[in-house]
Amino acid sequence: MTPSVVLELYDAEMRADPPPDPSVRIEREGGVVREIGEQHTVLFADFAGTDPDAVIAEQAARARGEGVELVWKVYGHDRPRDLDRRLAAAGFAPGRPETLMAFDLAAGIPSVPAAAGVEARRVASAAELAAWAEVSGESFGRDDRWRIGRYASRLTDATVALFVAWADGRPVASARLELPPRRTIATLWGGGTLPAYRGRGVYRLLVAARAGEARRHGYRYAVVEARDTSRPTLERIGFVPLTAVTEWALPAAAP
Repeated sequence: MTPSVVLELYDAEMRADPPPDPSVRIEREGGVVREIGEQHTVLFADFAGTDPDAVIAEQAARARGEGVELVWKVYGHDRPRDLDRRLAAAGFAPGRPETLMAFDLAAGIPSVPAAAGVEARRVASAAELAAWAEVSGESFGRDDRWRIGRYASRLTDATVALFVAWADGRPVASARLELPPRRTIATLWGGGTLPAYRGRGVYRLLVAARAGEARRHGYRYAVVEARDTSRPTLERIGFVPLTAVTEWALPAAAP
């Protein structure tokens, strides 16, 4: 797998032309692609023939005028090279850096050791969806019950798959897989495990389950934005780092 080739595909398929999602609206303004939903996010910006500072200022002014927080996702290969500095000068603050990583599904799926007594299953019922939301919230220390409403009507949707790992008769980990239509890339999200079950291979099991699902649906690459805590595990099972990812946030203006 050539990282630069996958990055080019990722930019084209997931950023410059984001796949449809019923929970968000995509807006395009010049070379800027924005996602409007749970949060307002700049996914991609082509500054060719423009003044980057002026474009950033326009986006910031719009967000302040609407009274919303604006997140600008910056990837390590984005141009201009000093985009981080320009965003900081405009009032944006960086979040925790992550790493965009990919697995070539043409080679199969990640080989992971069995997690004793743990089973990964795709969510197929309202009860399983409630369990998915419960364990997701508990794993990340937040209230994820609102996600039940988002996914209740999508359990048979071919473009998304929710997974729960079960052990000792209870849900112990959760994860999500996005399967965008007419794309070569499937994306992995979430991957939260209850503290008592960490270090037992549960996270790896959910990664392999989602990669297998993506491969069965004909996707070439499985891609994930990994935290520092997940990157070593993903590298050990064959994922390749592509570039850094940082969310720069502009706080909502005070009313």
